[in-house]
Amino acid sequence: MKKQFLIILIFCSVYHGFAQPTGFTNALDFGFSPEASGLENTLALQKAVDRGGTIVVSQPGTYKLAGTVYVGSHTTLDFGNHVFIQKVNERGEFSHVILNKGAFTKTYDQNITIRGLHIAVNKMDVRKFAEAYGLHGQLAFFYVKDLKIERFRCLDLGKMQYGIHVCTFEDLIIDDVIIKGEKDGVHLGRGKRFTIRNGVFQTFDDAVALNAHDYATGNPELGWIENGVIENCHDLNAENTTGYFCRILAGAWTDWKEGMEVQQSDAVVSNGKLYRVQAKPDGTKYISKTRPTHEKGSQMIDGINWGVVQDEVIYTAGVRNVIFRNIFLEKPRIGLSIHFDNDKYSRSYYPGAPIPLQEKLTFDNVRVLHDKPIPFVQIATPVDLVTISNSSIGNNSIKFISNKAMNDYLKTNLLIYGCSFTHNGPLELIQNSVSGKAIYLKTFGNVALNGGFEAKIMNNNGRITIDSDLPGLKK
Repeated sequence: MKKQFLIILIFCSVYHGFAQPTGFTNALDFGFSPEASGLENTLALQKAVDRGGTIVVSQPGTYKLAGTVYVGSHTTLDFGNHVFIQKVNERGEFSHVILNKGAFTKTYDQNITIRGLHIAVNKMDVRKFAEAYGLHGQLAFFYVKDLKIERFRCLDLGKMQYGIHVCTFEDLIIDDVIIKGEKDGVHLGRGKRFTIRNGVFQTFDDAVALNAHDYATGNPELGWIENGVIENCHDLNAENTTGYFCRILAGAWTDWKEGMEVQQSDAVVSNGKLYRVQAKPDGTKYISKTRPTHEKGSQMIDGINWGVVQDEVIYTAGVRNVIFRNIFLEKPRIGLSIHFDNDKYSRSYYPGAPIPLQEKLTFDNVRVLHDKPIPFVQIATPVDLVTISNSSIGNNSIKFISNKAMNDYLKTNLLIYGCSFTHNGPLELIQNSVSGKAIYLKTFGNVALNGGFEAKIMNNNGRITIDSDLPGLKK
């Protein structure tokens, strides 16, 4: 009888949380509660997270949060089912719900997992840049290694902040996300070795942004995004849209030179550092007469606000060795944009800079589910190889454009195989408006599902070589 009583007592103690497994922290024990104020919850969750290890939020409910929670290395933050984190203004607006501690000092944090986080933005959609200029995700990480984000939800993104923002990273996994709203769903800056999978997006702006270059306000650092997989993702339809399913953004810049003309977001190398113009996007052109040399922060020089971006001498940024597969495009917009900016917000390529050649991009089993005559892929930068395989393509072209950023866009090899073409009629498969552009098109093993399909080429003074099995192109 005593033995049975002891077993029941132990079971009840564990079940009700009185005995915690070693290494687990219950945030409730620190006062993190649906009944607490946003300020109380911010302090309580921060105390729990500061312990490291695994922190669990298991009690269902809506938890108010009135400030950013900063997470360090070797930490798992696990939110249970039907737990919502709601941003509230109790001492002023704030940008990030969660940010890693190393973002302040550009010190790598590592081995972090965020699981089950459901953010209710609650109309608190602001860019403060308090921790790092250019960083503005609701969930944000800057200088991080071995990061996993699982089962993330945010259904009310505003116009200013991204859902997830990660820059300067190694070994990133983002798995099982549903993001809806106005701004970008997942926005990456420079980093290597990443997977984004099992995502559902319904965003006015980009679902996924691989912005190796960016607006000055869009990413805190510049560089290369490389060696990644984006798979099993859906771009849902919506009434209004801008952007793309994925923006693949490159850029390049030069050394500072006396008398050079610069504008908002232009970057230069000077004094062993990378500086950018941080100004209003009003189209103003500035003449830089004095070299920026300050060590950190921003400084007004010759009427130009120069900000220190990073202590690194690099001249190009872009995307390479990335595979997209099992992508479903419901929204009638350009699916994949291999991209340069060239407007008042940013010009990705500064005249005379090294050419940022994007490399080896693969689009496999992509399904275009709308029937609008909108490009499937738009290419506005130099890229060496684009592979399209096992995909379903309707009245959707591959479009090469120039935004007059450079004179030579180099040769692009375009490989298309194992695809089904559903359009019943002529299709301008390649639309090239770049004078002098060299394109090698190789296709094999494709199927036209309608007898009226005929592939055509629209070419404006480019040099296109064709080896194709498609009706209208095969010899």
